[in-house]
Amino acid sequence: MTRVLQCFRMIKIYYSPSCSSCRKVKKWFDDQNIPYEQKDIFGKELSKDDLMEIISKAEDGTDDIISPRSKIVSENDIDFDNMTVSQLIDFIRKNPSVLRRPIIVDDHRVQVGYNAEEIRTFIPRARRIAEMACTDEECPTFGDCDPSKDIQGLLKIKK
Repeated sequence: MTRVLQCFRMIKIYYSPSCSSCRKVKKWFDDQNIPYEQKDIFGKELSKDDLMEIISKAEDGTDDIISPRSKIVSENDIDFDNMTVSQLIDFIRKNPSVLRRPIIVDDHRVQVGYNAEEIRTFIPRARRIAEMACTDEECPTFGDCDPSKDIQGLLKIKK
């Protein structure tokens, strides 16, 4: 099972506890039994690596992830297009409220917000990996368990 888990990167959900769309996204992943790692954008400061991953996977750059309605953006007329990536990351780390949310990240893409149609794209890969991780040769409870829950247990993911 270790071999499978080494190639598997957990889905990450960047959320705010007060965000209703964030709660919908987490409930959807829970209902689908798809394991994920959750990161409160207002909790511990977001890492540079986290933000680099989000930015690099955003199809439309800052337009995808930055809320123009954010108070700090609208009041200060921030020009993200003239920032270096390093400046952008530092700005977001200091002002996480500028991020749209939730932000869902996997190996290949970023999805922002809850969209019932688009979120389904996360099912096939996660379910396929979960099923590969649970085989009769490597899993003592094969056939009697939910593979995604076994992956969560092995990775010690807390929901």
